[in-house]
Amino acid sequence: MPVIIPDKLPAKGILLQENIFTIEHSKAIHQDIRALRIAILNIMPLKEATETHILRLLTNSPLQVEIQFIRPGGHEPKNTPHQHLEYFYKTFEEVSHQKFDGLIITGAPVEHLSFEDVHYWEEIREILDWSAHNVTSALLICWAAQAGLYHFHGIPKYPLPSKMFGNFDHTVNNRRSPIARGFDDIFPAPHSRHTEVRRSDIEKVGDLEIISESQEAGVYIVVSRDGKRVYVTGHSEYDPDTLRNEYERDRAKGLDIAVPENYFPGDDPTKAPLVNWRSHANLLFLNWLNYYVYQSTPYDIKKIG
Repeated sequence: MPVIIPDKLPAKGILLQENIFTIEHSKAIHQDIRALRIAILNIMPLKEATETHILRLLTNSPLQVEIQFIRPGGHEPKNTPHQHLEYFYKTFEEVSHQKFDGLIITGAPVEHLSFEDVHYWEEIREILDWSAHNVTSALLICWAAQAGLYHFHGIPKYPLPSKMFGNFDHTVNNRRSPIARGFDDIFPAPHSRHTEVRRSDIEKVGDLEIISESQEAGVYIVVSRDGKRVYVTGHSEYDPDTLRNEYERDRAKGLDIAVPENYFPGDDPTKAPLVNWRSHANLLFLNWLNYYVYQSTPYDIKKIG
């Protein structure tokens, strides 16, 4: 089944080249199907790239999904054309009266700041609170995962001595958790962050369960026991070149950045990265969409919450 996207979204061309089935909203409205409504709060700086990353993974299921991109109204992105934002995005205020089957909140390059010092933090808090009553389940990625754990449970983030940067192996703590169904015993996933949340803090919260972690990268997937929120500290959605682009960007800025671990063959940045996390990424998003959204959300979307 296709993912329903806004008419003329640039990501459509890339997805078509990859034989990924999409359908524009103007055509989808004529079908007699109750599509899952998924809001994507995209706070990454390169919004068009992130749109493609996430849409690529949401299409790999038999479920029809309708996408609404949203952004904080109090934040004006510098790296995305204003025309793109006006055409494809709504502010949170514009959709806050609506209900959605699922919500995805991306990461954001603001880890060096305390949560309270992020200028759109109050709006993020408002969105998180809104999601508890207007969304069946939320998938929070990287900084958003840390923000959600802090907002709902008071779990702090800690600065790392150096950037957690690369493609790391993970294990599964609870195979009975729906989010982990089909995961291999050891599976890779990319990370790119300067801070961490710690197992010792999460274990104090009875409402949370650590589903997956990495010996090198630490806690990876945390799920609230009611399934309302899935916290993912890594970036399984990244495409093959994302870590390389981040590495080259930081080098061009003169920053002290190490080669991303376990990414380039032989740690040689002149070689093409070897991508081995696609299967895990597809399973992660499919499991969330199926078990935490589709099988839990009411047919009458007005009954959510």
